[in-house]
Amino acid sequence: MSTSIIPTTAKSSSSLPTICNKNVFFNNSFHIRNFNKLSSKFRVISMAAARQDVHQRRTQLNKNLLKAKDSVKELNQSSLSPVLDNNVIPQLLQNQAVGMVASAQANFMRVVVHSIGEVKEDEEGKIGVELLCVVKAVLKKIKRRVLVGDKVLVGGIDWNDKRGMIENVYQRDSEIMDPPVANVDHLLVLFSLGQPKMEAFALTRFLIEAESTGIPLTLALNKCELVDEKTRLVWESRLRGWGYEPVFCSVDTRNGLDSLYFILRDQTTVLVGPSGVGKSSLINVLRSSQQVSDASEGDNQSVNIEGSKWLEEQRVGVVSVKSGRGKHTTRHVSLLPISGGGYLADTPGFSQPTLLKATKVSLPQLFPEIRKMIGDSGPTTCSFNDCLHVGERGCVVTADWERYPYYLQLLDEIKTREEFQKRTIGTKRESDVRYKVGEMGVIQVEPRLQLKKHRRQSRKRTNQSFLNELGDDDH
Repeated sequence: MSTSIIPTTAKSSSSLPTICNKNVFFNNSFHIRNFNKLSSKFRVISMAAARQDVHQRRTQLNKNLLKAKDSVKELNQSSLSPVLDNNVIPQLLQNQAVGMVASAQANFMRVVVHSIGEVKEDEEGKIGVELLCVVKAVLKKIKRRVLVGDKVLVGGIDWNDKRGMIENVYQRDSEIMDPPVANVDHLLVLFSLGQPKMEAFALTRFLIEAESTGIPLTLALNKCELVDEKTRLVWESRLRGWGYEPVFCSVDTRNGLDSLYFILRDQTTVLVGPSGVGKSSLINVLRSSQQVSDASEGDNQSVNIEGSKWLEEQRVGVVSVKSGRGKHTTRHVSLLPISGGGYLADTPGFSQPTLLKATKVSLPQLFPEIRKMIGDSGPTTCSFNDCLHVGERGCVVTADWERYPYYLQLLDEIKTREEFQKRTIGTKRESDVRYKVGEMGVIQVEPRLQLKKHRRQSRKRTNQSFLNELGDDDH
C-alpha cells in the first residue's frame, strides 16, 4: 500500500502564522492597555504622594522659618543694642557714665550720674552730677523705651555743658506703664477724705490698677483735718472690709507723716492718685529742707547737687471750686530723693486708670475679698476652673460684699475690651526691623525706617492726592 503525502498548500501554510500573530497582537494590546491603566493609576498615586510630600516639606519649612524668624527677632535686639546686665561692671570710657533717669519731658531726660569707672582725684565731683540727655536713635528704632527710674549707660558726655546721650538701658527689675516708671519697689495710692471728696468706685479702680502690677502697695488718705472723727472711722471700717489697712495723714497738721517715713524708706515708691489729693504737697513735706539736710549725711549723695532740679519744690495747685476736682499741676513723671534714703516718683494725676493689665481671668484675684473667700473655703473650690464668680453653679464666692457691683461693672468693661481686641488682633503690622543677607549668607539686622516719617510718598499717591484736591476745588 502506497502512502500518499498530501502537499501543504501555500494558503494553508500561511494561515497558521497569521492566526498566531493575531493572537499575539491581541494579547499584547490587552497587556498594554492594562499596563497603561496601571501606570496611570500609579502616576496619580505618585503625584498625590509627591504633592503631599511637598506640602509636608513646605509646612515643616514654614515652621522652621517661623522658628528662625523668632530666634532672629530675639537676636536682633541684642545684636543692635544688647540689654546690659546689672551684675556686670562695664569698662567705661572717659566720656561715659552710668546713672539713673530722674525725669523725662518731651525728648529730653535728666540722668543723675552714679559711677564713672575709675574715679580720679579731680573727677570726684562728677559723681551725682545731673546730665541733660537725649536717647540714641537706635533705641527708638527698635522700640526700646527709656523710662524714669531706668539704670542707663550715658555716652558722649560733655562735662562742661552737662549733656550726654543715653546709649543703652540696663535690665529692669520691675516696670509699670501707667504711669511709666521702671524699677519700682512700692506703690503709694493717695486719696483725700475731702476736697476732692473720695468716691468708692474711683478708689476701687486705682486699687485694682495697683494690684494688677504685682507690686506691694499702701493706701494713704490725706486731708484728715477736713472731716470729723465719725467720717474717718466709717471709712476706716469700710476699707478694712475691703482688705486694706489705710494710713491716715495730713500735710497741713503733719499728722501720720512718721508712719509714711517708715514705710517709704530705702525704697523706690511711685505715688499715684487723682488730681488735687495732695501728692505734690506731700512730696514737698517729705523733702523739706530740714529732712533733706538730715538725709545728706546718708546715702542720697545726689541731694547736695548745687542747682539741681531735685532741690526744687513741686508745683501745687488748689481744688476747683466749681467742679470740686483738682487741677493738673504735675505734667511729667519725676523721681525725687526723700529723707532716710529711697526715692519717690511724683506722677501726673488722672481720674480713670486704664486697667490694661487686668483680664477677665485675673480680675477676681485682684479683689482681696474674693481671695479671702476662696482661702476660707479650704479644700472646697468652685466647680469650674474658669469660674468668673457671677452666680455660676457651685461657686464659693457669694454676692454679699460691698464691692460686688463694682466687680461686675469692671468685669463687663474688661470683657468688652477683650472682644474688641480679638476682632482687631489679626491686622497685619510691619516689623520694626528688617533682615538683609550679606556676604557668605550672613544675616544682617538693621532697624526699619518709621512709616510716613522717613519714607518718600509714592508718585501714584501724590498724583491721586493732587487730583482729589482739584476735584474739591471744582465743587
